[in-house]
Amino acid sequence: MQIRKLLNKEFPKALLEIPQPPKDLWILGKLPPEDLIYLCVVGSRKFTSYGKEVCEKIVAGLKGYPIVVVSGFAMGIDTIAHKKAMQVGLKTMVFPGSGLSDEAMYPKTNVRMIKEIIENGGCLISEFEPDFKATQWSFPMRNRLMAGISKAVLIIEAEEKSGTLITARLTTEYNRDLLVVPGSIFSPNSKGTNKLIHQGATPITCVEDVLEALGFEKEKDEDKQAKLFEDSLPEEKMVLKLLREPIPRDDLIREMKMPISSANSLLSVMEIKGLIKEEMGEVRRF
Repeated sequence: MQIRKLLNKEFPKALLEIPQPPKDLWILGKLPPEDLIYLCVVGSRKFTSYGKEVCEKIVAGLKGYPIVVVSGFAMGIDTIAHKKAMQVGLKTMVFPGSGLSDEAMYPKTNVRMIKEIIENGGCLISEFEPDFKATQWSFPMRNRLMAGISKAVLIIEAEEKSGTLITARLTTEYNRDLLVVPGSIFSPNSKGTNKLIHQGATPITCVEDVLEALGFEKEKDEDKQAKLFEDSLPEEKMVLKLLREPIPRDDLIREMKMPISSANSLLSVMEIKGLIKEEMGEVRRF
């Protein structure tokens, strides 16, 4: 894998518009087309199971849209966002806080991801010389590039004093949209994010909120359901066919001809996916 220095004319235009544009940029991989929409996803290194689930669900919901997921290379939410993006076929753009050589790359635990990112049409970019090793000040520096290249920044979990909040401040300074997932008032990981919402950031409670912020038209309910049905597993399609009209849960489980525990698990997953809902003891299509 060849590290290449970008020519000035190749610099992403959005990075030339920020107050301190980079003088040099090195790249591993291929720059995604500029007509795609760049969404930066960042959050806590010490994520909770809630943060992981939210990150995976939102990124998975972006499947099929012309979106590039931008992030740092930190363990935690950054890594989860990159992995899920690649799983659903989205390109990713990584800004490490170090140079791009194998020796300098930080953190070492993520080095094995580099090949996967490039093979999936993504890239790693740094303004630091290839052999530059990460320092305390290099992370805030790269945060400005992550915010600068993106149309919006989505923050999932951040403590009250967190490097993620530097990215949040730069996002508003650069006139980008700041999107924040609310969290439990009891969780230290949500103190920073809840404070950002209090200060005026856009609260995000579902993938539709993100798509709307990025300028995509809201999908009509019938189109959404048709798409959900198309992406359903065979056993889920079987359940949906049984639900031509609302059925009491026990009757539906009998019709499914599956072990009760398996049937209940399947129905729970389908409810989470938004395929079915249960009201007044009856299960119906959403």
